[in-house]
Amino acid sequence: MPQGVHALRMGQAAGDRLLGSSILSAMSHQATFVGNYREAATLARAASMGPAASLTPTLAAQFRAMKARALARMGDDRGCDLALAEAERQLGLRTTDSDPPWIAYFDEVELAAEFGHCFRDLGRSVEATERGAGSIIGDGLNNRSDFFATMVQAESYIAQGEISRGFDIALKALQLGESLKSARCVQYVREFQGRVTPGMQRAAEFRDFIEQASGFRLWQQTAWPPSD
Repeated sequence: MPQGVHALRMGQAAGDRLLGSSILSAMSHQATFVGNYREAATLARAASMGPAASLTPTLAAQFRAMKARALARMGDDRGCDLALAEAERQLGLRTTDSDPPWIAYFDEVELAAEFGHCFRDLGRSVEATERGAGSIIGDGLNNRSDFFATMVQAESYIAQGEISRGFDIALKALQLGESLKSARCVQYVREFQGRVTPGMQRAAEFRDFIEQASGFRLWQQTAWPPSD
């Protein structure tokens, strides 16, 4: 894990072990995105262990959430549940002056999004829609986060068989995505496409959906139907 060690050394050289650990957590997030789930879990654990004695509540919560995200992708229900429970407990301990200002973005809304992602990946779609429902701000200032959370909700609803609702929510996500440009956004659309079964594709709701979705830039950047 040479990159992780380098990140910690950079933080130590700057006299900020917490920042070094936050870099590890960001690397864990990226490792999960590219499919290196075991490495992602290891990086998240290292983030927590580095400055264990001085770890603040919000940082502890964010690091546990990244660990949970990796474990969910690995299909580890128990490990993921434990990490999420600890993340929720730690976030409940924070005060207005307990954390460095650069982690202030990680709040109850962000944690709700992590719950949604994890439960979706574990195939627990009802829990994903319930726990992830509070993850969408909708104020126009957080379109990137709202896009990811909304797409996760869309996936979770179609997984439950509520295809009309899921397709409607996906259209809202694609609308949010009109102002976004990133490989991660495109990947979320591809993952959504991968959950649309042949049976769903034969439904009238899907035909209505695809007619509208085809007009959005992120949908146009993906191949439909997805190749096997």
